[in-house]
Amino acid sequence: MKKIVKTLAALSLIATAGATFAQDVLRVSAIPDEAPTELQRKFAPLGAYLEKELGVKVEFVPVTDYASVVTALTSDKIDLAWLGGFTYVQAKQRGKVTPLVQREEDSRFTSKFIASTASGAQSLKDLKGKTFAFGSASSTSGHLMPRYFMQKQGIKPETHFKNVAYSGAHDATVAWVASGKVDGGVLNSSVWDKLNEAGKVDASKVKLIGTTPTYYDYNWTVRSNLDAKLQKKLAAAFLKLDAKKPEDKEILELQRATRFIPTRPNNYKGIETAAREAGLLK
Repeated sequence: MKKIVKTLAALSLIATAGATFAQDVLRVSAIPDEAPTELQRKFAPLGAYLEKELGVKVEFVPVTDYASVVTALTSDKIDLAWLGGFTYVQAKQRGKVTPLVQREEDSRFTSKFIASTASGAQSLKDLKGKTFAFGSASSTSGHLMPRYFMQKQGIKPETHFKNVAYSGAHDATVAWVASGKVDGGVLNSSVWDKLNEAGKVDASKVKLIGTTPTYYDYNWTVRSNLDAKLQKKLAAAFLKLDAKKPEDKEILELQRATRFIPTRPNNYKGIETAAREAGLLK
């Protein structure tokens, strides 16, 4: 009898281990704030790491624009998404989502204002009557927060600049300014630093003319009805990434992170306020 009980207990443990989560594929996406090939390159090592930590297949689901990520997450088409602060606020308005972790850097994020050297501009005021580019209309660091801080300075983009355009992505904004398509633009500090480190910014054509105050930005967010155990394991996987370990260092460097830290909805109250004041959120 004892042998039968032990056997049943063992089988129960095996069954439980094999059915820890209700799903066997974790569908992940990200706002397309950079070129699709770059997003895939950045995610590949992280995806492999998460598969190992979670014991489930991790599948990256590319999208064409910011709105598509919000729609996919709030309609249960994806499980986990890399969102900007503004897209998180938009997702929270449309459905039940939970912000899990953010990079430590995202608690003090900034945007960079740039101008073509040909414009002769040294500041935003010098770009009056010239052309300007934001990133995506739904971008926190490429549109919302820069617009918010500009308006605090008394600069209304639609009247200050000759024309306002949207490049769709941070790296595209730099390319537009460098090519002379626009006289100035704004992008997030992380991409600006990365492009400079990679030698992809021609200093003879593009220059930095300003930096915004700090604000909260990016985070990894899950749909709230994702298996609770899986949510906890996901957060733990991000939090234990350690830059001192060579295998983790590569992942963190690609994510432009020193480490990940927990985050919470209240961190993004400021962004929600900025969006309402800028007329971008009802």
